[in-house]
Amino acid sequence: MVYGPIAAFLVELFPIRIRYTSMSLPYHIGNGVFGGLVPFIGVLLQTTFTNDPLIGLWYPIAVAALCFIIGAIYLNNKIDEEVND
Repeated sequence: MVYGPIAAFLVELFPIRIRYTSMSLPYHIGNGVFGGLVPFIGVLLQTTFTNDPLIGLWYPIAVAALCFIIGAIYLNNKIDEEVND
């Protein structure tokens, strides 16, 4: 559910000449940093703020909301006449 739209967004974002490098770098940094830190930050929030049992969910919710906002700003629905640029 997540990786399909991300891959489609990144494919349409970059031209063919630099697509592999331009897709690989943000994709792996994003998954490694934001995805890799979810368990650590979730447990850290859970042990720091003990009053709310669901406090560990705020970090993944914030990252998903930030990705949605950035995607909504930069994603456009135009048809590219010159596909092979």
